[in-house]
Amino acid sequence: MSRLDSMLRRLTAQRDGLNWAAAKIADQKGDVLDMGLGNGRTYDHLREILPERRIWVMDRVLQCHPDSTPPEQDFLQGEAEPMLQKLASAGHKMAMAHYDFGRGIKADDVAEAARLSPLIAQVMRPGGLLISGQPLVGFDQIEGPETIAPDRYLFYMA
Repeated sequence: MSRLDSMLRRLTAQRDGLNWAAAKIADQKGDVLDMGLGNGRTYDHLREILPERRIWVMDRVLQCHPDSTPPEQDFLQGEAEPMLQKLASAGHKMAMAHYDFGRGIKADDVAEAARLSPLIAQVMRPGGLLISGQPLVGFDQIEGPETIAPDRYLFYMA
């Protein structure tokens, strides 16, 4: 598979997974967390499909497209560990979270996701959904939409 086809497959899976999860949490209380702002495409999609929810966003730096910049009070800039600890200590609980941290080196990205998983668990509501491009630990893995290959995106319940 070409890198272009792989990217298209990943982005389609991401969109379909987010739409699926948003529908699943419709009756749940809680905020949404987007871990890894990047250029802001995912954040922009989340605010379109979940306009009534507070969407927290975290990343090391703010370098997204100007049209996809989160409000200052919802953007947590810095390393993931202290930002997750800040959310947890303030008592924020997420009904849904999207994990999209990574540098593209699979072994490093998997290790980082495993290391951050206990901190992510602290900010999730019981029954909250996680959508992730990397394997997370300590959560119940569930089946996502049938349109997404099991190895392309991962789905978990807190």
